[in-house]
Amino acid sequence: MNKVAAKVVEKKYLLPFILLTSLFFLWGIANDLTNPMVSAFKKVMPELSNMEAALVQLAFYGGYATMAIPAALFIRKFSYKSGILLGLALYATGALLFIPAAKFEVFGFFLASLYILTFGLAFLETTSNPYVLSMGATETATRRLNLAQTFNPLGSLLGMLGAQILVIKALTSDDYTEEAYAALSTAEQATIRTNDLGIISTPYIALGLFVLVMLVLIAVVKMPKKTDDGDALDLGATFSKLFKNKRYYEGVITQMFYVAAQIMCWTFIYQYVDNINASRPADAQLTATWYNMAAMIAFLVGRSAGTYLLKFYRPGQLMFAFALAGIGFTFGAIFIEGVIGLYSLVGISIAMSIMFPTIYGIALKGMGDEAKLGSAGLVMAIVGGALMPPVQGWILDLGGPGFSDISILGVSEVNFSFILPLICLVVVAIYSHRAEKVHLK
Repeated sequence: MNKVAAKVVEKKYLLPFILLTSLFFLWGIANDLTNPMVSAFKKVMPELSNMEAALVQLAFYGGYATMAIPAALFIRKFSYKSGILLGLALYATGALLFIPAAKFEVFGFFLASLYILTFGLAFLETTSNPYVLSMGATETATRRLNLAQTFNPLGSLLGMLGAQILVIKALTSDDYTEEAYAALSTAEQATIRTNDLGIISTPYIALGLFVLVMLVLIAVVKMPKKTDDGDALDLGATFSKLFKNKRYYEGVITQMFYVAAQIMCWTFIYQYVDNINASRPADAQLTATWYNMAAMIAFLVGRSAGTYLLKFYRPGQLMFAFALAGIGFTFGAIFIEGVIGLYSLVGISIAMSIMFPTIYGIALKGMGDEAKLGSAGLVMAIVGGALMPPVQGWILDLGGPGFSDISILGVSEVNFSFILPLICLVVVAIYSHRAEKVHLK
């Protein structure tokens, strides 16, 4: 008897699915608007070390770790839609706090604003991922999530473009060499700083206003009311069950390493390009944002291709192949100096493209009521993007404020710093292999 193939998205779920994919787009903007800010704040506030500037990512991704479980508990008590609305409200609040942050010109205030902004993103991701997985047949869940996540890099591209046009290109402090800036009077430096911090804040303020519009739109649109009975599930028993599930908790650990790799590759590509530019003439300077956007386009192509290939290959099997490709590209980014190494760094994004949703789908496969708290753990794993970038910044500081002050294993410290994404991708490869041979056997 022939079995009718299950649809990826059933007609009855089409409108809610479209609304949810718009949220994937929306947090993609925030993610990749923020990645270049490590470099931007370092230029506007030269007193910051590379490690201190990388605290931008600690604040941004730290919000996920703080709010993921509270978000899951909130959703259990109320509904998916309530979680989405609260997430959008927190997102807008954090973005609009850039107004007083720019006024007071305190780096810590900017970090606090980003931290609150990601409270909202934690709610959105904790809600949207399991919601998408639940919208149809179990056998198409991983494909469905990969499809929804395809819209995330589109938002990321817009975030990168906004960062380049509205921020990086407009920064006055970037027009000065370190020596020329130091030679300016205190008043001149203060004027430049005030101007540039206002420039950094502008896209976040605009984004906050747009998020408020989305909040109103989703509030008035009817969506399927999916709720959990808050008393139906014992939290202690749920946590115990999750901790005993090797496929799940290994997935959480793997997700943490994957997100760390992604954020490091997309954050420190700016420093990688700055190091290449140091040996190039003024009329042959490279623009880091264009390469970062090329990486995002490669990521989008890889995710689209991966979503299609999942029709023919098992998730763990396909992710293992992608992980091996990523390891190869990372070796190139570390040990090949110059533009060819940069191409290798861009290529890593193709390999990373399917990892987040595929790890997510494997880890939560077959879960019932535990999926929401399980989802929270996987969202908390995004904290990897908070913890690892400062370590990479610390590696850049080893020889001094530059990116090629010392040689490690025959390469500059900025190249060597990508040993961290390499380690992360090895972890993904191990989990992929175990998913095939142990967990999903």
